[in-house]
Amino acid sequence: MIMARKPRIHFPGAFYHVIVRGNGGQDIFRGDDDYRLYLRFLKEYKKRYQFSLYAYALMTNHAHLLMQVGDVPLARIMQVVQFRYAKRFNFRYGKEGHLFQGRYKAILCDKDKYFLELSAYIHLNPVRGGLVEDPLQFLWSSYRAYMGSKKEDLIDEEFLLRIFGDRRNQAQKAYARFVSARIQDDRAEDFYDIKDQRFLGEEEFIRDIRLALNERKSDKDEISIERLTTTVSNILGIERILFYSATRSREGARGRAVVGYLGRKICGYENSEIASHFRRDPATLSCGVRSVEERMAKEESFVKLIKKLEDMLVSRSR
Repeated sequence: MIMARKPRIHFPGAFYHVIVRGNGGQDIFRGDDDYRLYLRFLKEYKKRYQFSLYAYALMTNHAHLLMQVGDVPLARIMQVVQFRYAKRFNFRYGKEGHLFQGRYKAILCDKDKYFLELSAYIHLNPVRGGLVEDPLQFLWSSYRAYMGSKKEDLIDEEFLLRIFGDRRNQAQKAYARFVSARIQDDRAEDFYDIKDQRFLGEEEFIRDIRLALNERKSDKDEISIERLTTTVSNILGIERILFYSATRSREGARGRAVVGYLGRKICGYENSEIASHFRRDPATLSCGVRSVEERMAKEESFVKLIKKLEDMLVSRSR
């Protein structure tokens, strides 16, 4: 069975390590004009879509980008950049078909914890790839801009350099030492424990993102409807039998509505699945879920109660 791909995660301020590769390992850059064209498109859409670009390395058959988005989702940005570049590349070389390998990889990262390490990792790609001995020798990365050897207004270098000092020259030297110290670091690949192939961060960071985006933490079978029901029953003080009782019970209906709300929010269940489990009409359950949402909009104490339930369910499924 083919599993559905998980959607891209977007929110203003999201910080990504983006990796694009050539289809079947083919080259996506054949000459200087190709590198310049890709950077030109990045610059054009950076101005239009107001994202930050902190680092890049354009290798022969792949590229790394360190980006932070605003209101425009990364998916929209990459769609237009990749499409326009591929179209021009194929025209230039008389090619047809896909230039890039399927879906680019976008890893949502904890900026506070990994920003500097990621920038060094990207700038050292040409060194680890055997293309140069010193990252300053590589023409198609942002490292030269950080070192002042290349003038460009594509990179937002001030954020990084300020971490190393207020004086630009001193900050550049300090960052150069930081990067140089990692050239022989054979833990570079192991350093990135990519959770779920979408996250780079500690458990707390990942949990906060998932909760903030109403995203289910795991597959439905990890948090079953039975478990949802038991948790809600215990916290709300509603007898479990009332959730399944064929008789009309306001307490049972209230409990099913909360199960329906939580099931959809943190597990991805459809209302019809929850209703079927309780042998109830989906439309009736949907009304109950809406009543939960309406109550949350009015009662702060009820919001805290639902948050407590969310935290219990997510923490116990880790």
